[in-house]
Amino acid sequence: MGEANPSVLVIDDDPEFRDSVVRLLRTVGLQARQFSSVPDYLKADPPEGPTCLVLDVRMPGRSGLELQRDLAAANRQVPIIFITAHADVPMTVQAMKGGAIEFLTKPFRDQDLLDAIEAGLARDRARRESDSAVAALRERFDTLSSREREIMLHVVAGRLNKQIANDIGIAESTVKVHRSHLMRKMKARSLPELSRMADILNVKLQQPQTS
Repeated sequence: MGEANPSVLVIDDDPEFRDSVVRLLRTVGLQARQFSSVPDYLKADPPEGPTCLVLDVRMPGRSGLELQRDLAAANRQVPIIFITAHADVPMTVQAMKGGAIEFLTKPFRDQDLLDAIEAGLARDRARRESDSAVAALRERFDTLSSREREIMLHVVAGRLNKQIANDIGIAESTVKVHRSHLMRKMKARSLPELSRMADILNVKLQQPQTS
């Protein structure tokens, strides 16, 4: 079936602010969950669909900026919109360098928040689609035999069938058969497309070491 609905996670120690953001999001049909602290958020199960965080910079205990660093260290790529009542330039620079979508200072316009959330959800949706495509590509690569993988690496390195046959000590006709099989299994319609797949998978022919 289709992808799970997008979710916005609001993390702020001010309950009135959290409630107001959740009400705003519901008016445009967005699901929202609220948390009073970073530990509360970390204990919760992550949503299945596209997600973004509306995150207070300063909170008792762990701050929003610390959470941003922790997520980056764990390679959890969740788009973040920072909210604060007391912004300063170093704080803003740190947040944006860390990849934040937006940095809004209270009070802000509802539309500015909605625009930032829309951008965050679009980014997460694109990332998820990319991750899914790479996973599917990896599954296809895993169906190749060891010989097919070997020949694929030679092919994308620009080697001709005759050269590959000479390199690995098999008949050129056998190379052609393996090449046909691997193109079909990888669902590659051309050599440039196969090369792009190899780049995405980060696989390449290891060159012999020269002394």
